[in-house]
Amino acid sequence: MAQWTSAVGATQLARQLAAQRTAGAAAPAGGRRPPAYRALADGIRLLVLEGRVPVAARLPAERELAVAHGVSRTTVAAAYEALRSEGFLESRRGAGSWTAVPAGNPLPARGLEPLPPESLGSLIDLGTAALPAPEPWLTRAVGGALGELPPYAHTHGDYPAGLPVLRQLLAERYTALGVPTMPEQIMVTTGAMGAMDAICHLFAGRGERIAVESPSYANILQLMREAGARLVPVAMAEGLGGWDVPRWRQALRDAAPRLAYVVADFHNPTGALADEDQRRQLVEAARSAGTVLVVDETMSELALDEYVAMPRRVCAFDPAGSTVITVGSASKAFWAGMRIGWVRAAPDVVRSLVAARAYADLGTPVLEQLAVHWLMETGGWEEALGLRRAQARENRDALVAAVRAALPRWEFEVPSGGLTLWVRTGGLSGSRLAEVGERVGVRVPSGPRFGVDGAFEGYVRLPFTVTGPVATEAAARLARAVALLESGTAPHAPRTSPA
Repeated sequence: MAQWTSAVGATQLARQLAAQRTAGAAAPAGGRRPPAYRALADGIRLLVLEGRVPVAARLPAERELAVAHGVSRTTVAAAYEALRSEGFLESRRGAGSWTAVPAGNPLPARGLEPLPPESLGSLIDLGTAALPAPEPWLTRAVGGALGELPPYAHTHGDYPAGLPVLRQLLAERYTALGVPTMPEQIMVTTGAMGAMDAICHLFAGRGERIAVESPSYANILQLMREAGARLVPVAMAEGLGGWDVPRWRQALRDAAPRLAYVVADFHNPTGALADEDQRRQLVEAARSAGTVLVVDETMSELALDEYVAMPRRVCAFDPAGSTVITVGSASKAFWAGMRIGWVRAAPDVVRSLVAARAYADLGTPVLEQLAVHWLMETGGWEEALGLRRAQARENRDALVAAVRAALPRWEFEVPSGGLTLWVRTGGLSGSRLAEVGERVGVRVPSGPRFGVDGAFEGYVRLPFTVTGPVATEAAARLARAVALLESGTAPHAPRTSPA
């Protein structure tokens, strides 16, 4: 790690350590109280591993933390030295000390690669947060698209900005949501991943900083890494509280990232939903820092509980698109096999994205665009969404009941929408659970997939993708994996809580 990319204040760190003690997360083994420096080092290490303090975050000076935490400076110095010796802290004279993760830690994250066809009958796959297509609407949409295809078949078929009829319809949908939008502000892409790839290449060249939630969506994090970006993790608030706006302000001010990426609607993986005040403040913080705020809305239509009152879209607080770029998709709301996404931004940004596309994929398949247009134009989109929400709600409730029954020590909060549970695994390594889980027939993505530089080792993500009996069997297989790890039958089973 070359240098720190964000900072943690002494008061903030002391508050987190105190909350950790209150929750019992750093309770000593065997009832014996460790030396004060060891308890402090263990507490900071656990905060890093759980993503509560980001990797590459500058820690407060020894004297500042000693005053805020109510210990001696000698205790803080010894704790910092212990963390350095373990690889959880790096220091440089004149630059201070910043958090790190030891080389080789954690174990390789598992669970998101495509499942081999020969494994489909033997493994319960919880690796992908996507549901089967809501029939009969997929078949109807493709049929409707075929009926609209003949005029387009007489053209070259390349529409770098997207089909004009779909751009117009998407603009009208944003306008109906209270965000006046012109077709010139819309570009249709090959899924949300295609949109993010285009945005990253336009705004964040190799070496540029991008602020991201911690945890965040694994595939986007990997896309950014491969683009050469330097990721600046900003820790989420506890539970479903979502976005710690003061932390975001500090990160944007200190790191001055070119881009910031957030999933404000039923966040993947935690399921948190940003409220209107958080949205407004995030936009204001990004505008003040000169940062482009990219908002992923792929989960925005997946409210599962009737009591949920959806806040206004984030772009409503920046209607001209000078600060906010919105990314949407049909993949989660309809079907992952329908690779249609879109960008809403200022017209000049859209023009730049379209121009750059000539060196990428040239355009999005016409037939799939026509299928999405047919769904939205005929009202089939809303009816298909009703099926999707009902299926996801039923799956969520089945999975929650199964995990609570089979794994009562696992901790999570039930989100009111989206497609995922973010689960704390009772101190067990999520990477080891993913590894052993495959051996007993269940596939899950481990927590480090969703963090930066090894955070969230004590978590797994469980999507609402399986029905009642399969959810029960999946939880039972996870319980068997836990039993193997805890019995020592599975070799090398590290825990994330301090020894």
